[in-house]
Parts: sequence; structure tokens; C-alpha cells
Amino acid sequence: MNRALDELTDFVSAQELFAVLKERGEQVSLATVYRVLQQQQQDGLVDVLNPDDGESLFRRCEAQTHHHHLVCRRCGRAVEIEAPAVEQWAARIASEHEFTEVEHTVEIYGICPDCSRS
Repeated sequence: MNRALDELTDFVSAQELFAVLKERGEQVSLATVYRVLQQQQQDGLVDVLNPDDGESLFRRCEAQTHHHHLVCRRCGRAVEIEAPAVEQWAARIASEHEFTEVEHTVEIYGICPDCSRS
């Protein structure tokens, strides 16, 4: 499963990854794919997008540090971005409300330059 994730450049759903693995002849259940992706998400090994349709999408992390995504609504292209202002804001808000062990995800959706030209 790790090799398949390493070879895929776009975000994929668990079901799409499962289909790729089955095409390659790997013996794995869909439940196992979900379980492994969940664990890799918790370990920070995969990026996760949560689009409006509710099905999480996964991709091997390129950045080794906490980051966010700028995502094209048309083609799905995702750019990893750092957002220090967001980090400071999240820390300040958490502190003001005495929250600890805070996590957050920021996904900014728009239209990429390639899709804007077409």
C-alpha cells in the first residue's frame, strides 16, 4: 500500500486506492485500506483533504512539517502552503479559551492558473 501511495501524485479516496491495489493483484480488504490510511494520517505520513462531498482524500505528505493546502475546485490540484499567521491565530484563540493539545486544518479552495486559462 505504501508503494502505491508513493507512486500516486494526486489525492485519492480510500476506495480509489483500494481499486489500484486490486488492479495490481494485492490481497487487501477495503477495511484494511481505511485502517492503514487512518493510522498514517495520525502519524502525519499522509495529507488529508475533506471536500464538501464528505469522502476524505489522501496523498503521501511531501512536506515534513505542519502545513495547509490550496486546492483547485476544478482539477483537484493541491499546493502545500505554510501559513504562519494562521498558526499564530490558532495558538492565540486556543490560549484565550484555555484549550490544550489543539490541532487544526486549513484548506483554501479556488481555481488554479491552468484551469483559469481554459
